Amino acid sequence: MKFAVSYSTPFQGMDPDKLVSYAQHAEACGYEGFYVPEHVALYPGATFGGFELPPTLPYADPLDLLAFVAAATERILLGTAVLLLPYHHPVVLAKRLATIDGLSKGRMRLLTVGLGNLPGEAEAIGVDFATRGRRTDEAIDVLRLLWSGGADGVSHSGEFFAFKDLCSFPQPLAPLPIHIGGSSRAAARRAGLRGDGYFPGGALTPAERATQWDLVRKTAGRDDLEYTRWASTDLTPQAVAAYEAEGVTRLVVNPPTLDDLSAFADRLNLLG
Repeated sequence: MKFAVSYSTPFQGMDPDKLVSYAQHAEACGYEGFYVPEHVALYPGATFGGFELPPTLPYADPLDLLAFVAAATERILLGTAVLLLPYHHPVVLAKRLATIDGLSKGRMRLLTVGLGNLPGEAEAIGVDFATRGRRTDEAIDVLRLLWSGGADGVSHSGEFFAFKDLCSFPQPLAPLPIHIGGSSRAAARRAGLRGDGYFPGGALTPAERATQWDLVRKTAGRDDLEYTRWASTDLTPQAVAAYEAEGVTRLVVNPPTLDDLSAFADRLNLLG
């Protein structure tokens, strides 16, 4: 089992010294990865999971934040949970992700993308909320196409994006895995069809989780996809074994303080 942490600026703050200390301590404790969330913009009345999101929550740009963390760390992998892919143009995004991967010496390995759930956020960016699923599928294809292209360029003509003989350099040091986040069977199918892993949300019954993971594997037709899940900081070794029995390969936790990072790492013996 691999273990990663999530750092959320809306709740843990934008203090750069605190952010660096947290990331460096997580790395020293043996955590594999460092995840951050995304919202491009909020507005009064925006709700998620039945809860209203205060519009002043300071969601940092996830890629800028990860570049900052990369400069202050050496080994910890960089991730998003989730990057709202339909709100990014894939030609621009391919460049940004490849740049972070190169400058971090190949650590942009935990990219997780999702659709977004706030209609007002999509409207503000000029994206049709109803088509964001198809837009995400095409964006994934475009990213991989650009990262695989050579000096002669690559071409694409789709519903949302089109270009001819386009070159995108620098490229990632190795092909970037793309994990799919979400809490629906559509997300599970997308993970099987286009993803390198699945990272479902938290509000699912055990039966629905099992159904979705089975759908991922059947859709993919292979068993090498990663399965990432959120977990409590109260996790015990026995609970870890239960996750492993379900096929989970990575658990993401959010210890709020440096002491909590250390306590969790010690309890689960992350340094071996």
